[in-house]
Amino acid sequence: MATAKRVLTTAFGELSALFGERFTTAQAVRDHHARGQTYYPPHPPDAVVFPRSTEEVAKLVRICARERIPMVPFGVGSSLEGQVNALEGGVTIDLSQMDRIVRVSTDDLDCTVEAGVTRKQLNAHLRDTGLFYPVDPGADASIGGMAATRASGTNAVRYGTLRETVLGLTVVTADGRVIHTGGRSRKSAAGYDLTRLFVGSEGTLGVITEVTLRLFGQPEAVAAAVCSFPSLEAAVKTVILTIQSGIPVARIELLDEVQVDACNRYSKLDLALKPTIFFEFHGSQRGVDEQVEQVGGIAKEYGVSDFRWASRPEDRTTLWQARHDAYYACIALRPGCKGWATDVCVPISALAECLLETKADIQANGLVAPIVGHVGDGNFHVCFVVDPDDQAEMTKAKAINDRMIRRALALGGTCTGEHGVGFAKLPYLKAEHGEALSLMRAIKRALDPDNLMNPGKVVPPL
Repeated sequence: MATAKRVLTTAFGELSALFGERFTTAQAVRDHHARGQTYYPPHPPDAVVFPRSTEEVAKLVRICARERIPMVPFGVGSSLEGQVNALEGGVTIDLSQMDRIVRVSTDDLDCTVEAGVTRKQLNAHLRDTGLFYPVDPGADASIGGMAATRASGTNAVRYGTLRETVLGLTVVTADGRVIHTGGRSRKSAAGYDLTRLFVGSEGTLGVITEVTLRLFGQPEAVAAAVCSFPSLEAAVKTVILTIQSGIPVARIELLDEVQVDACNRYSKLDLALKPTIFFEFHGSQRGVDEQVEQVGGIAKEYGVSDFRWASRPEDRTTLWQARHDAYYACIALRPGCKGWATDVCVPISALAECLLETKADIQANGLVAPIVGHVGDGNFHVCFVVDPDDQAEMTKAKAINDRMIRRALALGGTCTGEHGVGFAKLPYLKAEHGEALSLMRAIKRALDPDNLMNPGKVVPPL
């Protein structure tokens, strides 16, 4: 929808009076909010607003709803599938100034935070309580953005994703109402589960302004190991047998040899240039020792070599920072090129087939595309390092991505394990969900009849 200039002038006058300097149409600010961490072309909004409370968000939304102006919620801009691109212009709602930790209950192991609180900020606040929030998508994402995209990450194999750790939400709906979903009790049979509806909705049904989260006790003992394998197949089989054996590993991260090379160069590591797994174990000292012994035995069956321990906190920090910097390490392999990160997730029994066929496809087409994954839950990522102006190269990358997704769907998996849909994965929703897609559209029409909330994302148009 083309936003009429007269309508924008009227609404922007009201928003400017209401928010003062926290409303802007400055080109530099609009450009900053035009896309996330992706190669996709930017789509800047017509204006950006920085609210500081749920009440301010509600006022903003009511003005935009009245004038039929599209709205795009924005956290820190770390999304990868085009979630924050303002495809139809309008107003971006930047929630970064809503950064208050509302409360922490050490007795109930939960907390409530405003949407702009970041993962690292929350854990810094919790440091002296003996608690932590474990969901770690890599980027220092905002909690509101993580909830909106149903984020996951390196710890999900043990602690779950946002789907499992969000207890309740405060949401401003498309017409400006403020609703509260869920609660602090650990179970409820009262009505529809609206919390799960909004978690993962990517701002298409409303604006998440507060999140209530489950917290966890900091483990007594933590140990990490780096293991190199003779082949990608051996590494993947080690992962599968570890999970099937019921060993409660906290993190299992797989890097192919291309990704290892990238991390060595970028993060100044000296890992063997072989498929590699990063393990981390949490629990009591005795429990950690048992996990280490069990996983070590499995790894030996598949020819593990160069088994290194990182027991000191500073060594673990270096290791996991290198993993979190994997995206930037990939881009550094080809200066001047862009990174296109994509992901799929399959049942753990299908992981080897999906990953190995994808790797062979990449090699056959001669592309630079490192593979890394939270493989403990069947999720892996491919980062195509491409020149967007090279049409032949882009055609190859898009074809490999398409085959990878369709391969994952055929194996009972999903087109995205944690990146979300945005607009980039829209073409695959019909193949994955079939007739259920019509129900998603019905929900979207019921809650956002004018299609103002992050239009063009998650649900394909009719």
